[in-house]
Amino acid sequence: MKKLISLLTLGIPVMLTLTSCSGGSTDSAANNSKLAAEEKSENAGWIDLFNGKDLTGWETIEGTAKYEVENGEIIGTTAPDNPNGVLCTRDTFANFVLELELKVDTALNSGIQIRSHTKDVDGQKEVYGYQIEVDPSSRAWSGGIYDSRRRGWLVDLKDKPEAQRAFKNEDWNHYRIYANGDTIKTWLNRVPVATLVDSADANGFIGLQVHQSSSDQPLKVRFRNIRIQLL
Repeated sequence: MKKLISLLTLGIPVMLTLTSCSGGSTDSAANNSKLAAEEKSENAGWIDLFNGKDLTGWETIEGTAKYEVENGEIIGTTAPDNPNGVLCTRDTFANFVLELELKVDTALNSGIQIRSHTKDVDGQKEVYGYQIEVDPSSRAWSGGIYDSRRRGWLVDLKDKPEAQRAFKNEDWNHYRIYANGDTIKTWLNRVPVATLVDSADANGFIGLQVHQSSSDQPLKVRFRNIRIQLL
């Protein structure tokens, strides 16, 4: 400091560079604000179909499988001699993007019904319509598109090895389902799986299936973070 004063006294110009200690904080705040805005934009327009507490907005239409809520999950459990169980939304949907996560016992098959309907068979309601497959078996057709109780397989995974490898057994799997007009597309853990162009159903309910099982032991499939974006 004494040297600086001396130079000024002698009339020699001195350039001082000031550095703000708050610059890093400002940049950090701006980045955080940008990330928050991006997250808000990404989540805009989504509707939670499951409140994480109870089955409000849902009803069991078919089967005797048990559906209950625990730790923010819908847990479907097989029952002895149970036909397919399907827990369905009370509302119907036409064009949308549906996202959810699920985990299933390896010995159990499951599926996600979309744009589905019911029909009476011997005085009992049966669910039919598009089903997005949940297949933990060695066949590995998870994410394929099946027409339940009508035409059978519409898009399988016979020639799609990358899609067949996308499903994670005994772990959570993220499904993304796009339905708009006559086009249905599916992704499994961010991997593209199936594309279908078909006009059989333009709208209907969404259902969570517990497939029938011959096992003496109760088998479970778990669903969480179920949300929809209307198109």
